[in-house]
Amino acid sequence: MDRSSRQLDDLFAGAARGELPPRMARALWWGSAGLVLVVLGTSVLVAGAEHGRRLLVAVALVLAQACALRWLARAPVAVLAANAAAGLAVWALLPAVTLTGALLAAQVALCVLSAVRPRRVSVWALAAMCLPAPLAFAAGGGAGGAVYLLAVVLSWTAGQWRRAQEARTRAEMRRAVVEERARIAREVHDVVAHTLSVMVIQAGAADDVFTQRPEQARQALRAIETGARSALGELRLLLRAFRPDAGEDGAGEHREPAPSLARLDELADTVRATGMTVHVHREGTTDGLPATVDLAAYRIVQEALTNTLRHAAGADEVSVRVTAEGECVKVKVVDNGRTPQEGSAAAGAGRGLVGMKERARIVGGSLHAGPLPQGGFEVAAQLPVEGAS
Repeated sequence: MDRSSRQLDDLFAGAARGELPPRMARALWWGSAGLVLVVLGTSVLVAGAEHGRRLLVAVALVLAQACALRWLARAPVAVLAANAAAGLAVWALLPAVTLTGALLAAQVALCVLSAVRPRRVSVWALAAMCLPAPLAFAAGGGAGGAVYLLAVVLSWTAGQWRRAQEARTRAEMRRAVVEERARIAREVHDVVAHTLSVMVIQAGAADDVFTQRPEQARQALRAIETGARSALGELRLLLRAFRPDAGEDGAGEHREPAPSLARLDELADTVRATGMTVHVHREGTTDGLPATVDLAAYRIVQEALTNTLRHAAGADEVSVRVTAEGECVKVKVVDNGRTPQEGSAAAGAGRGLVGMKERARIVGGSLHAGPLPQGGFEVAAQLPVEGAS
């Protein structure tokens, strides 16, 4: 597993435990502590200007609340309880400070607790924070009590909104990981299935003529070696992202060219080596295609040829046509296998067809595959170029 995958798993695990990344935790502490010191500290200094010792004790309690926020990300419940008690003490010492202001640090703690802890925990914290409401009503009348309750509810609601945002972000990240893993699985399937199909046919041909025609057997073995080397190069390129040093340039490392329609003739040659006649027709230019469309078209052709080798009973000829028409690329692969009743329909019965349709769907295209009335099997895909990501 590469470093990015480990970091992603750590992030998911930390989120599940209600933890924040260190950088975010530090920013939270500095921001919340600054807010408490400026707002509550100013209120205390103004309200306690004539109260000597009480002012000193209140200032000490404000500083204690700001310091307690240092552990807000790790222990929001304990910080909430400590700041609520300290805030009530400040309010008892200096009644001129509103209860809403005195419990500002506790409201910040409630907001964070609501964001990082399960709702059943934050609801109890919300209920506890509402308990001093009668004191606010008694000291400031209806307006004072209403302001306090509104501030508490808004703090809890803000935390819930943040929690929902984080949940959506994690869900999107997990979906992206699943999609990437599915893409890699399709790539591995296409490379391995095609190469092994060709190698099996070549090995069978070499065994049949090994004694009578050794030169033809050697050609088959060389084709097996070439195909295996090409497949290994593609797999190396595909799995390179999982290496710890994936971000570094491998000086002197042999790299297989990325699969694309420019290598269509090489793909056709691997199938021709099995004795299958392959006709390749091109119309228009495929230079400058988006990488996703180029790769999808190549893989669709590859999978269609693999299905012909594996499933099209009696097929000895296949036609590949790639047409670039500006706004889309059309791919058509037709073999001359037997009629569906005799086995040609099996070419569309496996997961290969599902994979081809998924590749076309991902780039916004469509794919149709099925037997032809006159016999044989056809795979036809239309892949839009505009808007492909």
